[in-house]
Amino acid sequence: MWAAGTGVAATALLVPLVSAGPYATAEQRGTSRLQQQFADASEKYGVPESVLLGVSYLQSRWDTHEGAPSVSGGYGPMHLTDARTALAHSTASHPKTPAGAEPEDARGDTARPAFTPRGATAHGGRAAKPGSGDLPARLRTAERAAKLTGLSRAELRESPAANLRGGAALLAAAQRKLGHKLSSDPADWYGAVAAFPAASERGTATAFADDVFGVMRTGEQRTTDSGQRMRLPAEPDLRADRAQADGLGLSTRSSARSSSKAAAEKPECPRSVSCEWLPAPYEEYTDDDGNPNYGNHDKSRRPGSASIDYIVVHDTEGSWDTVMDLIQDPTYVSWNYSLRSSDGHIAQHVRNKDAAWHAGNWYVNAKSVGVEHEGFLTDPDAWFTEAMYRSSARLVRYIAGKYGIPLDRQHILGHDNVPGVTTDTIPGMHTDPGPYFDWRHYFRLLGEPFTRSTSAGGRLLTILPDYDKNRPTYTECDDSGKDCPAHGSGAVRLHTEPDAESALVEDAGLHPGGGKSTTGVNDTGARASTGQQYASAGRKGDWTAIWYLGQKAWFHNPKKQPTAVPSRGKVAVPKAGKNEIPVYGRAYPEKDAYPEGIPAQELSPLTYKIKAGQAYAVGLKTRGEYLYAKEFDPKAEKFKVVRGDLTYYQIQLGHRVAFVKADDVQVR
Repeated sequence: MWAAGTGVAATALLVPLVSAGPYATAEQRGTSRLQQQFADASEKYGVPESVLLGVSYLQSRWDTHEGAPSVSGGYGPMHLTDARTALAHSTASHPKTPAGAEPEDARGDTARPAFTPRGATAHGGRAAKPGSGDLPARLRTAERAAKLTGLSRAELRESPAANLRGGAALLAAAQRKLGHKLSSDPADWYGAVAAFPAASERGTATAFADDVFGVMRTGEQRTTDSGQRMRLPAEPDLRADRAQADGLGLSTRSSARSSSKAAAEKPECPRSVSCEWLPAPYEEYTDDDGNPNYGNHDKSRRPGSASIDYIVVHDTEGSWDTVMDLIQDPTYVSWNYSLRSSDGHIAQHVRNKDAAWHAGNWYVNAKSVGVEHEGFLTDPDAWFTEAMYRSSARLVRYIAGKYGIPLDRQHILGHDNVPGVTTDTIPGMHTDPGPYFDWRHYFRLLGEPFTRSTSAGGRLLTILPDYDKNRPTYTECDDSGKDCPAHGSGAVRLHTEPDAESALVEDAGLHPGGGKSTTGVNDTGARASTGQQYASAGRKGDWTAIWYLGQKAWFHNPKKQPTAVPSRGKVAVPKAGKNEIPVYGRAYPEKDAYPEGIPAQELSPLTYKIKAGQAYAVGLKTRGEYLYAKEFDPKAEKFKVVRGDLTYYQIQLGHRVAFVKADDVQVR
């Protein structure tokens, strides 16, 4: 199931290696240079090749990333971590809000004063780097690999062949330490595999090993980022002796940060992941002005009180340890879950029944679960591990199944897809996880891959570029004035004409006063992302037009390498007789729906307009709803949910979604 769309799950579909003599070249063996390097490392250190391939796949999908480190400072196909070196060479700045904009109010409730957390940076992001003190073992595995192999850390970082030898040496050393022989049977290596990520807790180690053995059972094959064709033949009958993990002597407690009481509480997670409960504080405090305040979320009783309709994907813009400190600060903001990049470990902070302050839009906060991934939007080379993608996909699928949330881009939103609540908040909305998040791969892991669902010429299109081959130029990843490093992207750029030299489409909300869209990595004004659906507005040669923010927007979509595919779905158009209709950033009830004692919230249209003749892809249909929760309320007795008769459709307006009144549109 987890290999759906990412590899081949049956031995019969895998091309076997060509038998050749021991001195045959990689080409003569019918395999790639990288595959041969795996075989060489396997032979040198006595580790079964399938074990080495399986561990590497869970870390990097066999990619080399041109020697760039991951989010957690891991290098090469084996993800050997040298976090100090990675941090020393990182020059990227890490804002989540476009430069010059007012920081996003994560709570996004205009009924209350804007919430500015004390820990926020100037751009509304978070402290990005840890200090130079002691790093945990999981962030310095390259040091041990260097001692075992005699290779320098630089060689282990820069040479794929050396990196594989370092990984194999770590596995062999772990096998010996556990008292096991260097067996040729992969089934004998469960404990060593569990030791590989250097986790401090048993649950993380065994979740990683379970995933590796799962990959070995199903098999995988793909072409890597360096053009190397790789194969891991399936072993469907492979067993795993999970008892071997007992010899690692790891704690069953998830985190030293958790109190004994917190550690005893169970998080809301699937059994197939490593997960802990590390609660965000819900408590009162005195703010900087001497006024009583509380943080850092609101109590509710979802889904009994109101449905959960969305899961919002974020990146942290901070290291794991930094973010774990912030989430325990009552004066900071909150989210429901965090995921660690090095091994996919999950921490839950806010119960799903409650409303966390994460999306910058109170309507969305009240109806969503927020999931943060350790990572940096403006550092494209700081890649996410496969372990984190898979762990996140399992968590999201679990949440979606529990609350009946459809697995599509209308309900699984990036933070950069959440609309501003009013026009003046649009410029400050956060832009994570950004154009380098691999939505295509993510939805394959969710078991809902994006595909062509109708013949060419349909009214609706799904954005679907080839992530590795699609490399639009972005700027402003740092302060150097240079372009961001060339990198795969799930986003396409939108122009006013079917010409790459033409101007980018304008976003009147993001750039008020006639400002122009840019190629800045945080500028979402002329961007469409993988999985998002738009109504077709024309085609000319290799270019396709869509309706976007009230205008025609063109993107390059050649037939030989398409960046969008025809799809099925509903579109909304203005009702007959309406020249234009307003759009909204929140689906609030009509004024008459508010009972006495609850101030009516204004139906504040955004700056955008939809004109007659235009069409927009439709997501969910919902009644107007407002969660009233303005007081410290430990027992969840004072909150109220206001519902009205006013009905809305969610639409894909631009890069962000928006809402239109059902009375204003016709859906077809």
